[in-house]
Amino acid sequence: MSGLTTVLVPAAALGSAALAGVFGAFSGFVMRGLGDLPPATGAAAMQAVNVTALRPPLMAALFGAAAVDVAAAGTVVAGGGPAAPAVTGAAAYLAGAVLVTAAANVPLNEQLRRAAPGTAAGDAAWARYLRVWTRWNTVRAVLCLAGAVSFTVAAVR
Repeated sequence: MSGLTTVLVPAAALGSAALAGVFGAFSGFVMRGLGDLPPATGAAAMQAVNVTALRPPLMAALFGAAAVDVAAAGTVVAGGGPAAPAVTGAAAYLAGAVLVTAAANVPLNEQLRRAAPGTAAGDAAWARYLRVWTRWNTVRAVLCLAGAVSFTVAAVR
């Protein structure tokens, strides 16, 4: 492995694992905690979380890890190393963190943003959001974890 590859591949594993942890924590206990609140309170809290999620800490981690993952896979392929684990890692991360986020979680966030907490329609929207958003978020966590594992395999080869 080249010097750049020995830096990028472990960094890709760590970045993928970090996002898997963030997504997993949300599915595992944050969403459950919000779901235990009265519907209007839980929905309003999640609406506030969705606003703060668009700020640099999460966005930099999400897209920074994507860039590192692609660069790591590219350096492995260019260097003639065992490409399958690195390419699989980048694909899993991009599918989970970027594709699922854009195709599922962001549209659900927009639906929740338009909901009126405390109304019958708002409470119904919140109940659906909790179930569907958490399911897709768990998919994100699993795919990011798969990316981390794949990059770890690439690092030790």
